[in-house]
Amino acid sequence: MSGPDMRSARLAMLLALISVLLPCSAAAEFDVTNVETRLVNGTYVMDAQIDYDFSERALEALDNGVPLTVEVHIQVRPEDDWIWDTSLVDQRLRYRIRYKPLSDRYLVSQLPGETGRIYVTRDAAVAALGEIKNLQLLDQTRLDPERPYEVQIRASLDIEELPLPLRPMAYLYPSWKQASAWTKWPLTP
Repeated sequence: MSGPDMRSARLAMLLALISVLLPCSAAAEFDVTNVETRLVNGTYVMDAQIDYDFSERALEALDNGVPLTVEVHIQVRPEDDWIWDTSLVDQRLRYRIRYKPLSDRYLVSQLPGETGRIYVTRDAAVAALGEIKNLQLLDQTRLDPERPYEVQIRASLDIEELPLPLRPMAYLYPSWKQASAWTKWPLTP
């Protein structure tokens, strides 16, 4: 490589390194905005609403055909339990949102499986991703009627499900580390 070519290569490498090390815009967050439980035929059922405010990087990847997987972690515990006590329910739900470029549509599916619902716009698909309806939690007989219980929920983007070439960047950029805080909601009949 000659002098000018070597300098161009070094400059390109330096710019790539700077783009990795510089902080990007603040990561958008996820937020569990509503959880409602009800008793149906002796089983507690839950509806939840999660607002997914994906970062610009995640939305750009989605629009370029990279599927995004989110995990919703749900626990049911007595309100006064210690953190190391066993949960009555410890369930992880996994959802995927994917852009289908040939049809110019978005597919939202619950994993495992590739079937799901099709949406015309990204906003509609992201909104549908955040709706959990009629999820069976546990049988009423497992609860002590004298103790108060709560549902705890946390949602996060699963960067381990990203394509392998994208994962190193996802580990380095804060905009990929998206999750909600643990939220607590009363388990009410």
